[in-house]
Formats: sequence, structure tokens, C-alpha cells
Amino acid sequence: MVSTDHSPVMLQQVVEAMAIRADGRYVDGTYGRGGHAAAILEQLGPDGRLWLLDRDPEAVAHARQRWGDDPRCNVVRDSFSRLDQVLPENLGVDGVLLDLGVSSPQLDTPGRGFSFSHDGPLDMRMDPDSGVSAAEWLADADEREIARVLREYGEEPAARRIARAVSERRMDAPLRTTGELAELVAAVVPQRQQVRGRHPATRTFQALRIHINGELEALRAGLEAALRRLQPAGRLVVISFHSLEDRLVKRFMRDHSRVDPALARLPIVPESARPLLKLAAKARRPQTAEIAANPRARSAVLRVAERLDS
Repeated sequence: MVSTDHSPVMLQQVVEAMAIRADGRYVDGTYGRGGHAAAILEQLGPDGRLWLLDRDPEAVAHARQRWGDDPRCNVVRDSFSRLDQVLPENLGVDGVLLDLGVSSPQLDTPGRGFSFSHDGPLDMRMDPDSGVSAAEWLADADEREIARVLREYGEEPAARRIARAVSERRMDAPLRTTGELAELVAAVVPQRQQVRGRHPATRTFQALRIHINGELEALRAGLEAALRRLQPAGRLVVISFHSLEDRLVKRFMRDHSRVDPALARLPIVPESARPLLKLAAKARRPQTAEIAANPRARSAVLRVAERLDS
């Protein structure tokens, strides 16, 4: 495989799951730093096409520098949720890859504000040119809304405690850095509610990132758009990194791979109720060797579905 400047998760499994044809049309909806894209392009011939999407301007700049002169590539700064707007009208594709979550370069750049491991501005936006930062949202949001976000998107049992602490803290001075937020959370989460080996702020940072970027809403829209654009036998390949994402992906693939239960017993099932997908493989996780080499891969789950001819 072509070498990259970071470790793409489950690379070989993704390439196998995509079932790439040399003349096929594919979408990498989360370019990151191009590890998966490079592997896909290795298998594409001169008539193949690959759309590279990302909301992050740094990722897009990387893609344009690396693949901008390749006639097989179309680099677009946009969200995969807008797949219908990005692709030419009525164009069907043979595969869509969504590698969800935060890329290693984003986590390792303090100025992006994604990680409590590096003190930096409390931003967390995938696209720093749009929306409000995490600091801005925490400065203005209602205490109950903060608690709701931490509970729903982070599954944080101490959500109300943390929200109250944020509300009290901002009366004196707003939270501005990742270090300040991590320190505040660590001080108020009871020991019994902490997970051994994980920083107490892990769930809070996850919840804020998901909310600030509208990640679950984007995922729902992206899955629907991918289903509309996939040609028969086209593959939908998704890597998720936490239970909320994986649950959503699992349910979407399951619901579209079976007949509507309310109509399943009819003598003739209406065409509108027939399944649009079939599960192409069981859910897969990284192998032990990959997790040892890249600990960030440990929570990854790979799911694959194939578009039916219906």
C-alpha cells in the first residue's frame, strides 16, 4: 500500500469491503489524511473516479496537494451529508466510505481543541470557518441544555454536576481552553463514575464534539444520501468509533435490509416495502496487532451493506 502520514483504521478490511472495480465510481466521504483514499486509488484504473470529501480545510488542502493533478479525483470541501449536492445529478456510485470520528491530525493539533491531552483553544469544530466553537456554546447555553448534551451524546452519568460546574465557573470567567475544561470535569466527576484508564473528561469532550459538529444529524443524512446514490451491488462501508454512531449505522443497515414487518405477511409484498440493502458482512473490529500499533483504533467497528437491484 501507498504510505501515508498517519494510520488509516482497518485499511485492508476496508479495501476488501469496498469490492473495488477498476472502472468504478467511489466516494471517500471523510478524507482525513488520505490513507483509505490512497488504497482505493491503487485499485482504480484510468476510467475510475473517486470523490474526496471533507469539512476540514486542512484535510482538503492536503487532498488537493496530493491528488489535485490526478484526473480520477474530485476534491470537495463539504460534508458527506450533502452527497446529493456534491455529486453530479443522477450519478450512481459503486461505493461510499465513511470513516467517522476525529482524525489523528485533528486530535494532535492543540489549536483545533479536540483533545484534553494538549492544552489549546476550546474549539472542536470540524470546519473552523462555520458555526460556534465549544467555548462560545458553553458560555451561552442553558445549564439544562448542557446537561442534556452531555447525557445524550456522551452518556455521562455526571452530566448535571458538570453542567452546574460550568454554569458556576462562567459567572467568574468563561472556559477558554481544553485544559480548563478537562480540569473542571476531573474535579467534579465522582470517582465511582470514572472509567479506569480513561480521563474523566473523555465523555464530556465526545459529547461536545458531536453536538458542535452536528455529527449524528450529518450521519443520518449521509446514510440516506449514500443509499440514494448507490448503484446495484454498490457498497456502503462505515467505520464508527462510539456506540451512538454504531447504533445508528447498525439500525439503518438492518432496517433497509428487511421487508417492512407490517407488510411482510402479505401474499405479494409491495415494491416500495422491499429491502434496498443486504448485509454484506458481519460487523468487524480491528485485530490485536493493529490496536497495539494504533491504540486509537481499539473502539472501531466496521459495517458493510450492499445495494440491492430493486
